[in-house]
Amino acid sequence: MKVVVDAFGGDNAPLEVVEGAVLAVKKRKDLEIVLTGDETKIKEILGDRTDRIEIVHASEVITNDDVPTVAIRQKKDSSLVKAFDLLKENENVVGLVSAGSTGAILSGAIMKIGRIKGISRPALAPILPTKKDSDVIIIDSGANVDCKPENLLHFAIMGSAYYSIVEGVETPRVALLNNGSEEHKGNELTKETYPLMKKLPVNFVGNVEGREVMSGDVDVIVTDGFAGNVLLKGVEGTAGAILSVLKKEIKARFWSKVGYLFMRKSFKQIKSKLDINKHGGAPFLGCKKLIVKNHGSCGRENICASIMQVVKLHENKLNEKIENMINSMTSKMENVND
Repeated sequence: MKVVVDAFGGDNAPLEVVEGAVLAVKKRKDLEIVLTGDETKIKEILGDRTDRIEIVHASEVITNDDVPTVAIRQKKDSSLVKAFDLLKENENVVGLVSAGSTGAILSGAIMKIGRIKGISRPALAPILPTKKDSDVIIIDSGANVDCKPENLLHFAIMGSAYYSIVEGVETPRVALLNNGSEEHKGNELTKETYPLMKKLPVNFVGNVEGREVMSGDVDVIVTDGFAGNVLLKGVEGTAGAILSVLKKEIKARFWSKVGYLFMRKSFKQIKSKLDINKHGGAPFLGCKKLIVKNHGSCGRENICASIMQVVKLHENKLNEKIENMINSMTSKMENVND
């Protein structure tokens, strides 16, 4: 079982990416990693730690300044395109991990790998913590800015299947992001989608407002990529601001510093709970093969977690589960596209 990793994707590449791969092979004896990128630079970091780690040389790098579709077509010797080629052409390569350009990863996934049969559009599904001992996923979080009801239905199915695997919940609670909990609230998209969601083979629990996203009362939040991306970045920014203010206030006063000594363990637990990178990256659900997108600033632990994420989703046959649920939806909702 192999996972291909774009060694030159992200702000901290290639060092953190390569080190993340080294951590991953230590966790699984049946795992092999293929690193794509400048072979000389990768070897300098790896040294003699080459057991079950292969290097495929790539002379180019796709950056955030590149136009995604153009870069995928023209930068054929880039670390990302080489990674996609390996994923497409080798059956034993089960997934891809990259912290590179989001647009390029999405473009490459669609252009090189393609969609699962029956899926209208793939979607990004990051995991967020909640105030309870559970997590919540947002789907979509940026891959599809403009959506139709059919797309949201497919997001709900993919999100439910994904959550059931990573969290071990048989029937995750699926909600539709809206500006009110009442069924009649929302814009044209949510109003049209709501009654259709009731017919899906998922545990649909109705609408959820933005303030309830981290309540722990729902497991999967379905939305278009525009609203989902705004929501995700808003949560990230708020979490960062809270931690920053706490740190500033603790340093400002002597007794605050004394109090911190007694509460240090609690603060570390809070920081850990608010860390959105602890689960790995955001999977690009709906493609024929598994693809995980990491935050550009991620470190080695997050890269390792994302590789483990790919392994878990592969072993639990996520794509097969999505296909089965899509087939079930199609048989029950023949008039969805009418």
